This record gives sequence, structure tokens and C-alpha cells, in this order.
Amino acid sequence: MFTKHISLFCLYSFCGVLFQLQVAATKAKAKGSQAQSPLTQNVTAVEGGTAMLTCKVDQNDNTSLQWSNPAQQTLYFDDKKALRDNRIELVRSSWHELSINISDITLSDEGQYTCSLFTMPVKTAKAFLMVLGVPQTPVISGFKGPVNEGDMVELTCTTTGSKPAAHIRWFKGDTEIHDIPFTKESDSNGKTFTVRSTLRLQVDRDDDGVTVRCSVDHESLRSSPQVATQVLDIQYVPSVKIDFSRNFAREGDELRLECRATGNPEPEAVKWKKDGADLPDPDRMVVEGNVLIISALNKTDNGTYYCEAANTMGHNSAEYILFVYDAPIIPSPTISIPSSRPTRAGTTPVTIATSTTKPATGSRSRASVKSSPPTGPAQDPSALAGQSGPDHAVIGGVVAVVVFITLCLIIVLGRYLARHKGTYLTNEAKGAEDAPDADTAIINAEGSQVNAEEKKEYFI
Repeated sequence: MFTKHISLFCLYSFCGVLFQLQVAATKAKAKGSQAQSPLTQNVTAVEGGTAMLTCKVDQNDNTSLQWSNPAQQTLYFDDKKALRDNRIELVRSSWHELSINISDITLSDEGQYTCSLFTMPVKTAKAFLMVLGVPQTPVISGFKGPVNEGDMVELTCTTTGSKPAAHIRWFKGDTEIHDIPFTKESDSNGKTFTVRSTLRLQVDRDDDGVTVRCSVDHESLRSSPQVATQVLDIQYVPSVKIDFSRNFAREGDELRLECRATGNPEPEAVKWKKDGADLPDPDRMVVEGNVLIISALNKTDNGTYYCEAANTMGHNSAEYILFVYDAPIIPSPTISIPSSRPTRAGTTPVTIATSTTKPATGSRSRASVKSSPPTGPAQDPSALAGQSGPDHAVIGGVVAVVVFITLCLIIVLGRYLARHKGTYLTNEAKGAEDAPDADTAIINAEGSQVNAEEKKEYFI
């Protein structure tokens, strides 16, 4: 009985050891299988470019690796090429890695590729190859130039073959035009897209010759977008402007007036007129191209000059008002007359300078011109002539002030005397103011005289 129990105990112990060994073996096998799983990554490539597919295994017990395409065709089995496609090349082959290159990528190459590790059972890993469709160079349509100023222009930019759909931007000159909508539609292959965008502009003369650009942005283009351009051709009436050679025209000067006319189409030859009529003096008023040259100016040249330009869109003109000022006054030579009185030693002889000037004639300018005295040695002769005599205006002003003061004094003195004027009575008339008759007045007067005599004082 005792022997039987010992036998059963040994049997149970042996079975437990076997079970633990089996569990350990299973764990080790699972761990080893997990270490032998292949690893891959998804790849994105541009149409026409190159894609590299890589499959790696951390621990491999000499097990073969294989790459196959979306159609489950074997591309490479270890280092052996299975599919006859010159675009597919082996990059690296070992027990731990199998890498291949696919060049000249097309949209049909897109799909899920499989890396297989031939263990028991076979283990696989998937890698998705995405192919970007490159948009074609855009085309701008709809411009039927030239167009007239103020018209509405409609430009449409179209690009095809993009995957995913491209984005279109508009530029006028160097300025981007925002918020322009665009539409997209699938191409016949079902993979790429056609994108369109329409720009509407109301043009003016400032838009003539301006370049409008349509730019296509796409992730396959990196930093170099596709661009299409359209130069605007806008027709408009000529703009006319007159440039002059001098701001201050005097008699005898030469004046040049240049007519600048711009327009589309190019304006015809400009025409010059004076006061609405032809130029009155062709000998002195010569037209060279678009420049009017007036030589030897005089007062008869005063007036309004017109420059007219025209093209098929219409005509326009600009005007210049000319006023010829008097010629500068030139003083006559100064004559020095020595004094006949003999000079003493140490004194300077006295000279008398006389000069005659010709008064300026003619009407005054419509616009006043402010001038400052010359600072250099060469001064205006008219200014020199004005400095040779006394300033009569100052003298006249002083005399007027003196006369005014004298009159004021006379008026004040007269008023003072008038206010102090009174009635003065003689001694004989004193006391007669209140007398009722003449006799009483005489008696009062005599009494006054008696009192007066009593008040006499004597001086010794």
C-alpha cells in the first residue's frame, strides 16, 4: 500500500515537470515567431518618379523574403527577380531585409504591395504605394483682346491630370486676387482631376499691359507651381500733358512746349493751336515732332496754347496759358564828372554819377511772382537801376505824417481856446447887472468907485 502511494506521487511530479517544460517551449516558440514578423512602411511617390519598398525582419533563421505587387505577382524572391519589368531593381537583399526600387512610377502602380516571410505558417506585411498625379501646365482662355476701357473681361484657367485635385490662385501684376472659386471634375481614367477657375475683371486704362497670372499649387510640385500668363490689351482715349521749359518767360526768351500723349492705339501726330486757331507766326513758332518751339518771345505771343491728340477711340487735348513778361531793364552807362573845386591833401575827389533809365511798359502779370535780391556779384540790371535815386515813396510818406500831425495840433489848440472863452466886466459896469433902470445903475457904479478908492494902497 505504501509503495503504491509512492508510485502515484512520483507519477504526478513527473507529469507536472513535463507540463511546465511544454509551457516554456510554447512561450519560446511564440516569442521567436513574433521576432520573425516582417515590417514595412507606406510610400508616397510622384508620377514619373521613383519609389523604394523595404521589408525588414529583426530575427530570421535563414527564412526567405518575397515582394509581390497588387496583382499578387512576385517581383523579387530573395535576390532573384521574378517579374520581367525593367523599372524594378534590387536595392538590398539579406536574411534581415529585402528592398527594391520602382522607377518611372505611373498611376497604375498605385496599390497595396505584400512582403512575405516563408515561415510555418507564412507571415506577411502590407505596404500601400500612393502615386501623386502631377497637374498639367494651366491654360488661360476667354480673353478676346483688345478690349475697350470699362469692359468686363472673363478669364478661365484650366489644369488637368492632378491627383488629388490641384488648387488655383490668381494674380494681377504682383497682387494676389483672393476668394476666386474653382471647380473640379474627375478625368476619364477615374483617378485624376480637371480643375477650372474663372476670373472676372472690369478693366480701365491702368490695366493696359498688366500681366494676369494663373498659378496651380499641388503637393507634387514642391516649391515650383505651374503658371500661365495673359497680358491685358486695353484700348482707351489718349491722355495729354504739356511740359514747359521755363516757368518765367520774358520778352526775347525761347520757350519749348512738349506735348506728351499716351493712348491705345498709339495716338496720331499731335496738333498745336493758339486760342483755338492755327499758329499765327510759323517763322517763330516751329513744331518739331511733338515739341513747339517759340523763339524771340514778345507780348503778341500771350494767349492759350492747345495740344490735341487723337486715336480710333477718340481725341483729347491739354492747354497752356502763356504770359510774356517785360524784358529786364538795362541801365545806361554811368558818367563820372570830376568836381572843379580843388581838393585838399588827404581828401577824395567828389564825383557826381548820373544815369538815365527807360521806364518799363506793358501790362502787369496775371500771376504775381515773388523774387529775392541776388546774392552773387551778377545782379539784375533793373534792381541796380532802382537803387540809383532817392526813394520818393518814403519821402512822400514822411511829409504826409508831418502834415497830419500839424493839423491835429491846430484842431486841439482851437478846441482848448473855445472852452476858456468868458465875459469880463469893467469897473464902471460892476453893479449894473441888477439895477432896475439906468439911474440906479449909475449910482451903483459910483458907489463901487468910492469903495475902490477906499481900497487904494500906497507903496513908499
